[in-house]
Amino acid sequence: MRGVHFLVAFVFLALAASFAFASDPSPLQDFCVAINDIKDGVFVNGKFCKDPKLATAKDFFFSGLDIARNTSNPLGSVVTPANVAQIPGLNTLGISLARVDYAPYGGLNPPHTHPRATEILTVLEGTLYVGFVTSNPDNRLITKVLNPGDVFVFPVGLIHFQFNVGKAKAVAIAALSSQNPGVITIANAVFGSTPPIRSDVLAKAFQVDKNIVDHLQKQFWYDNN
Repeated sequence: MRGVHFLVAFVFLALAASFAFASDPSPLQDFCVAINDIKDGVFVNGKFCKDPKLATAKDFFFSGLDIARNTSNPLGSVVTPANVAQIPGLNTLGISLARVDYAPYGGLNPPHTHPRATEILTVLEGTLYVGFVTSNPDNRLITKVLNPGDVFVFPVGLIHFQFNVGKAKAVAIAALSSQNPGVITIANAVFGSTPPIRSDVLAKAFQVDKNIVDHLQKQFWYDNN
């Protein structure tokens, strides 16, 4: 009987430990405003933090998500981030925003991932075709057409996209579960890396002729972030 109790206790502790390490640790102070000057700073979660007594409202403020951006680029979209790079007070708080503008029919936020964040997207204007692809081995495509007021979630790390299928411009606001979610745009990473990935590697991976890979690697891969 004692063996059974020990086993139950062990399983309980193992589950508790797994939940404890399932997310970022909670901050141990009210905030940790990021600074670039390392003098008198404390390094926390990728950034140096200023003395909390020196924090001001400016550290927690950003203006500009109401401004429409110019989408005259090869993708027809522009992302305006509001993360720790723009709002130093977000450091360690695990949240950020972004505005995305899409050109009329065809504006695309191309397939990409956020390695450190789940994203929840709210459409303010226009009509977007959005989706994400599940992980191996299923690689299942899950899509939805969104209209103003609609909300869609892209799970952390999964490849996802948004495409304007309407005749007018579209605007969306994305909330992300990290102060620094990161972005990996698939085409840019695979065909536009520095230095380039060997073309024979990509030719075998994509099962295409090497000349096709050579052509793709010579293209200019636009970054809308």
